[in-house]
Amino acid sequence: SNLQFMRRFYQSYQIQQTVSVKLSWSHYCELLTISDPDKRSFYEKETINSGWSIRELKRQISTSLYERLLLSEGKTNKETVLALAEKGIEMSTPLDIIKDPYVFEFLGVPENKPMLESDLEKTLVAQIEKFLLELGRGFMFVGTQQRITLNNTHYYVDMVFYNKILRAYVLIELKTTKLTPEAAGQLNMYLNYYAAEVNDEHDNPPIGIILCTDKDSIAAEYALGGLSNNIFASRYVSYIPNKEQLIAQVEAVLNEWHNSEKE
Repeated sequence: SNLQFMRRFYQSYQIQQTVSVKLSWSHYCELLTISDPDKRSFYEKETINSGWSIRELKRQISTSLYERLLLSEGKTNKETVLALAEKGIEMSTPLDIIKDPYVFEFLGVPENKPMLESDLEKTLVAQIEKFLLELGRGFMFVGTQQRITLNNTHYYVDMVFYNKILRAYVLIELKTTKLTPEAAGQLNMYLNYYAAEVNDEHDNPPIGIILCTDKDSIAAEYALGGLSNNIFASRYVSYIPNKEQLIAQVEAVLNEWHNSEKE
């Protein structure tokens, strides 16, 4: 099997300069299991950029990170595929850090088991290293239940992070139900507070993410549309998504885009 990997490695990396000294032979053996060159290139770039171990690389492949990112923007086309393949994840706008869905299989929670928001928060904190890996590059954990006081009334942000690449606070609200307009309004208030009272002159506007079990696209559009703050809603699942279904969705979107280009 090792000889087969060597042969495949030679066929894929005939130009020596394309091989990164930052990756081990074990990394390349894992990458060579991916037949799609664009997908393989994406995972190679992200392994280098994020410093993934073999275990972390395997997890990102098994949870279909590539397909999830392509589907998150809702406008998958040839350009986004090539951009991910050539550069990995470029983090220049708040949208670049969003995934849909987020995968929390590391929590070990059975699928469709009811869970309180407080329990979900505690479990994520207990597995904070794995949660940070799922969130992506540049995230630093600030804390949970961060207090905001307005007119002698206390409010609490579920989880607060700071992304050093975007130089922005990221406020996460956990909902064990589907997205509601009330959740968007509440998070918008928190973001306004952070922008006015917490940010310093070097920070960019804060980013809000509502993690929910489900979201209706039309309801999400009306709930989040027109807000001056960067608020996003993403689903989370407690199991690894069906990879074949995600690949089929990406292919369907690409085919639709390709057919529209011909017309």
